[in-house]
Amino acid sequence: MTDLAAQVTAALERGILPSVIARGGAVRVAAAGDGIVTLEVTGSPGAVFPLASRIEAVIRAAVPGITGVRLVAPGARPSGPSGPAREAGEDLAETARQIIDAEINPVIAAHRGHVTVTGADHGWIRIRLDGGCQGCSLAEVTIRQGIEPMLRARLPAFTGLIDVTDHEAGADPFFSPEKR
Repeated sequence: MTDLAAQVTAALERGILPSVIARGGAVRVAAAGDGIVTLEVTGSPGAVFPLASRIEAVIRAAVPGITGVRLVAPGARPSGPSGPAREAGEDLAETARQIIDAEINPVIAAHRGHVTVTGADHGWIRIRLDGGCQGCSLAEVTIRQGIEPMLRARLPAFTGLIDVTDHEAGADPFFSPEKR
């Protein structure tokens, strides 16, 4: 294990693993180099991917040499900037973007919300929630019971959603504990 991988592993053990394990998942460092760490995730997708932005923030704060974090399923090959995996991810992201723009965004606009597709890799689609959805206490419900089932029904290559939203930075969430 490289020094960089050891630092990332230590950061995960201190700040993330208890939450991941409690949710039924596991995460380990698969590769680390050139400022990028690749984490292999196993178990329930809901154990790790909803924590993606927190995982990246913890790692980047603890290991200054890290500039990016990738989450992959077991056995996934890292994809480079071009090639079949990249092109398939771009197609998946574009198709998901079209579905979300046509069917999801008009509905959640009533709550001052908006969903942006930020990318796709190995069947996982990354989304960011903005406006009233950022920091909303029902954002996870919207994702898991609304957006995810719709995409799963329409996109055969779809594996799951990764929410990359910084929910703590939400300035005016539609549903908030403070608004009771």
